[in-house]
Amino acid sequence: MKYNEIRRKTRKIRIANTEIGGDSRIAIQSMTNTDTHDKLATLTQIKALENAGCDIVRITVPDIEAADTITYLKENGVRIPVVADIHFDYRVALRCAELGVDKIRINPGNIGDDDRVRAVVDACKKNNIPIRIGVNGGSLEKHILAKYGAPTPEALCESALYHVSLLEKFDFYDTVISMKISDPYKMILANRLLADKCDYPLHLGVTEAGARERGMLKSAVGIGALLCDGIGDTVRVSLTDDPIEEIRAARAILQSVGIEGQAGLDIVSCPTCGRTKIDLIPLVASFEEAAKKEGLLDMPLKVAIMGCVVNGPGEAREADVGIAGGKGEAVLIRKGEIVRKISESDIVECLISEIKKIRDGE
Repeated sequence: MKYNEIRRKTRKIRIANTEIGGDSRIAIQSMTNTDTHDKLATLTQIKALENAGCDIVRITVPDIEAADTITYLKENGVRIPVVADIHFDYRVALRCAELGVDKIRINPGNIGDDDRVRAVVDACKKNNIPIRIGVNGGSLEKHILAKYGAPTPEALCESALYHVSLLEKFDFYDTVISMKISDPYKMILANRLLADKCDYPLHLGVTEAGARERGMLKSAVGIGALLCDGIGDTVRVSLTDDPIEEIRAARAILQSVGIEGQAGLDIVSCPTCGRTKIDLIPLVASFEEAAKKEGLLDMPLKVAIMGCVVNGPGEAREADVGIAGGKGEAVLIRKGEIVRKISESDIVECLISEIKKIRDGE
């Protein structure tokens, strides 16, 4: 079954040149960790994120002065949509809308009375700017925490719907919702609850996930489980690390889930055992490095690098290209057909050559 056949049906939201929801691809997001007042540093980081495959970037805008960076980014060739992250001060949201930001992340319940909410809604409507509601387990409303006693999945869901209602009150529906907490299981349950109660696109993420390894694992559990349910329209992997690593992790999660049209090179390799007669562990590492050097990691192909003749031939037949190892040699298989036998020393070169042939239509 293909992903779009199980995918939750949502409205489609346009963010500048990118769409979220409906049948759109799953957009990968990250957030800068520079001081937004430092325009050059913020621009430099966003350019690096673009090159890494980021689809949408969020910047914090703590005050009116920081909003001026939006103009600087637009004037200096940022291609991907820029999201302004705003807390409490509705005037900053109005300034960002005036300067042409592509999306605003704000919780309407935190900015004051109806007049302020209406002002932000009117500005966003005028400039075709969507709003992301971002509910966080660490900052739920007092009345909701009092009701549930803790940031439970039900509390997160109720908070999201509360903020949504404040926008809907003024006929604003160009909305994306995120509900994040550091506990992947609670995050999964909260998003499952919300998915049944509205048709807004959902932004998935496990917040405060931790440093690279732990953060990737927690994010893979939370984001991956929901994507397997057909839930989720855009993702951010939150890591205590360089934001570039967030993009790499997000791509790895999408690849692991096997979402058609978004997976890069899917490398299938066995864990090795006593039957393995080729030096598979360094072989796989060498192949990955060669594929990266040749710019092949983004190709949506399955490559099987298997160590023996038990499961190897079957896995290789199911792949676009692969090998099944023997003693000091391997069988090269492409699209289910044996091409030839090759020596162990030629495996990486032959795999790269076959992938290039597929890329070039040969």
